[in-house]
Amino acid sequence: MHQKLAEKFGFDRIADDSGFAIAVVDETSHEVSTANNNSICRNLNPDGKFEGMCAAFCGTALAETAEVGSAVSFTCHAGLECRALPLRCNDKEFVAIVGRTFANAENYRKATERSITGDWKQYSPSEFFDNILITGSVAALDKTAQKVESIIAESKESVNEMPPVAEQPEQVEAKQRSYPRPHKKTAPAISNIVERFNREQGLDLTPARPEPPEEPINEPHVSQNLVPEPAPASQERSVTNAKRAAEAGAWRSFFGSLLKTDYAQAADSILEFVSQQYNLSALMWLEKRDNRLENAAGFGKMKKRKVRLGIACDDPRLMEAHQNEMPLELQERSSSPSEPSSRVMSLFPIGVGGEISAAIAVLEQIEDDTTKKQIARICHSIASQMEILRLRNAVTNGETLSNAVRYFSEGLKRIDAPDLWLNLTQNAAELLKAERASLLVYDEKAEALEIKAMIGSRSQPPEVQEVGGRVARVVFEKNKPVSVFDVGQTGLPPAPVGREYKTASFLSYPISLGKRKIGVMNFTDKASGQAFDRHSVELFQAIAPQLAIAIDRASLKEKAGEFEQLSVTDPLTGLLNRRYMEERLTEEIKRSNRHGFPMSFMMVDVDNFKSYNDDFGHPEGDEALKLVGHVIRETLRGADVAARFGGEEFSILLPQTTGEEAAAIAERIRKGIESADFVKRQVTISIGIATCSAELCTSKDMILAADKALYEAKRQGRNRVLSYEQMQFKATGNNL
Repeated sequence: MHQKLAEKFGFDRIADDSGFAIAVVDETSHEVSTANNNSICRNLNPDGKFEGMCAAFCGTALAETAEVGSAVSFTCHAGLECRALPLRCNDKEFVAIVGRTFANAENYRKATERSITGDWKQYSPSEFFDNILITGSVAALDKTAQKVESIIAESKESVNEMPPVAEQPEQVEAKQRSYPRPHKKTAPAISNIVERFNREQGLDLTPARPEPPEEPINEPHVSQNLVPEPAPASQERSVTNAKRAAEAGAWRSFFGSLLKTDYAQAADSILEFVSQQYNLSALMWLEKRDNRLENAAGFGKMKKRKVRLGIACDDPRLMEAHQNEMPLELQERSSSPSEPSSRVMSLFPIGVGGEISAAIAVLEQIEDDTTKKQIARICHSIASQMEILRLRNAVTNGETLSNAVRYFSEGLKRIDAPDLWLNLTQNAAELLKAERASLLVYDEKAEALEIKAMIGSRSQPPEVQEVGGRVARVVFEKNKPVSVFDVGQTGLPPAPVGREYKTASFLSYPISLGKRKIGVMNFTDKASGQAFDRHSVELFQAIAPQLAIAIDRASLKEKAGEFEQLSVTDPLTGLLNRRYMEERLTEEIKRSNRHGFPMSFMMVDVDNFKSYNDDFGHPEGDEALKLVGHVIRETLRGADVAARFGGEEFSILLPQTTGEEAAAIAERIRKGIESADFVKRQVTISIGIATCSAELCTSKDMILAADKALYEAKRQGRNRVLSYEQMQFKATGNNL
C-alpha cells in the first residue's frame, strides 16, 4: 500500500524533475518509500531504519512536524539540507522528507574529511559517494518543498479513499523488508531535458512527454540549462534541424558519461567536447588550489602548458561572471606599454554552493556572445558532476596517502641495515612509481650535496661536475619542491650526455627537519610514462617528515662512526669503548620505550684473567684480550654493538633482540671463546644478560642487572650464560 501512496502523490516524478530526494517515513521511523535517494543516506541506513545520529534528525522528523503542525526545515548531522512535510493517509501519520542535498561547499568538505579520516572511513568510497545531491541555493529546495506540500494538500480526499495501510508492526516490518533498494540517480533524466530542448527548437524527433503542471525548477540541478541556449530567431533559420538534433544527441551522450570516469579524465573530456562543439583549439581546465586557479589540464595548443593566474577564486568578478552566465575576459599583459597585447583569455567559472571551484579558460577569440553563453551554461551544468568526481578523488587520494605513510613506516624498520640509504631511496621511488631516483644529503663540512644513493641510473655523475648543480641545489636552497611536466619548456640546461631519460617530467623535493635543511630527493621516469603532478607532490609530502628523521638518524650514525675511530675506539681490541657504549645504550633504551622494540644488553668477563696475567705476563694477557675481542666481533650481527668496558670486561648491545635471542647469541660467543686457539692456555668467559622491560628501562638499571647476572654466573662455576630474568625467577621460586 505504501507503494501506491508514493505513486498517488507522484513523488518519483517530482524527484526526477527537481533532482532532489523525497523519502516518506512512517511513525516507526522507517522509510516506506524513497525517490532519487542520496547514496550517503542509503549507506548510513541500509535497511531504511534510522540509527545512530540519523535517528536524531530524519528519525524525529515526524514527531517534530506533528508538534508544530506544519513543515520543518533542518540540516542533518551529515550536512544535508532537508524539508520535512506532514502527510496523513487513512488516519496514519507520515512525513515526507524533501531534499537531502548539500547546500554549501563547507558541508561538502566536512563530508570529505569524515570519509577520509573520520567516522565514515569504513564505507566504500565508490558506493558512499555514488549519488551525491548538490544544490546552489536553498531557494530551489524550498520551491520543490512547496510543490510537494501543495500536492499533498490537494490530494487529501482522494488519498483517504485508498485501502488502509498495514497496521500491525510486524506487517510494517515485512513490507519494509520487501521494498527494493532505491535505484541510483545522479540528476534528472537527461532524456527529459533533451526532449524538451528539441521541442523548444521545433524538432519532433521523439514522442512528446506531457509537461509537468508547473515549470520545472532549474536552479539546483541539471535542467533545460544543460543544453545550449536556443539561437536568436535571425540565426535559427540558418541552422538545420539535423544539426540541432546532432548537437542534442552529442550533449546527451557526453553528459551521461561524465560520472563513469574520474576527475582528471572528465576534465580532459570536457575540454575536448567544448573544442569540438565550438571549433576552439586552445583550452585549459583550471582548478582551485589555495584560493588560486591553476591549470590542471590543457587541450590543443595549451596541452602541456603551464599558466598562472593572478586572480583569487573569491574575486567578486568571477562570481559575477558565474551568475551572469558569461565569461570573465582577461587581457594578456604586454611587455611594451606602447603596444598592448591583443590576446584575451575568456574565463568561464564553475561553482557549487556559492564558491568557485574550477574554470574553463579559452585562450583565443570567441566572436559571438551566443557561443559564450552556451559555454557558460555548460559550465553550470557540469558543476555538480565535477564536484562529485572531485570529492571521490579526494577520498581516494586520502586513502592513498594513508596507505603510503603506513607502507613507508614499515620500510623504516630497516633503518639499521647496512644498505640504509639504498633502502630509503628504493622505498620512496616505489611509492611514487618512479624508475629512477636519487638521494642527496648536505655535507656541512664540504658545504655541498653528496650522493648517498641512486637507482635506475646507468652511470654516476662525473667527479668534476657539481652534484645537483642543475636542479637539486636550487631546490635545496629555496626549500621548495619542484614538479616539472616538461623539462624542455623550463629553460633549464639540457641533461648531461649519457643520462638517457625516458620522459621529460621530474620531481625534486627538499628534505628538512624543522628549520634545518638536510637534503634533496629526485625522481624521474615514471613507470607509467605519465608526468609527475600535484598528487605526486602530496604523496611525497606525506612521507617527507618520516624520511627526514630517518636520514637525520642515519647521518648521525655515520658521524658517530667517524667519531668512534677518533675517540671512542679501544686501541687494544679495536672495539668501542665504555663511554660510547653508555651513550648508545641510553639512546637505544629510549628508542625501545618509544616504539616498543625489544632490546637486550650483555656484560662479558674473562674467567680467571688475573692468573693469566700473573702466569704469562701482561703482553700475553693483551694478546688474549685481542683474540677475545676478535671472536666477539665475528660472532655478532651487523646491527649489534660491542665495546671493551674496562680491563677484561666487555659489553654488547643487541637492538631489537629479545631475551631468548640474546641468550642464543651469548651461547655462540661463549662456545667461540672456549674453542679459540689461545697461545698459552684455554680461556673461557662468563656472560650476564639483561633485557629492556618496564622494570629495566634506564641505562644504569640495565648495566647493573647484566652485571648481577654475570657475577652470579661466575659464582655458579664460570664459563656459562645467565640472564637477570632467570635469577629473578629462581629467587621467586625459592621464596615460595
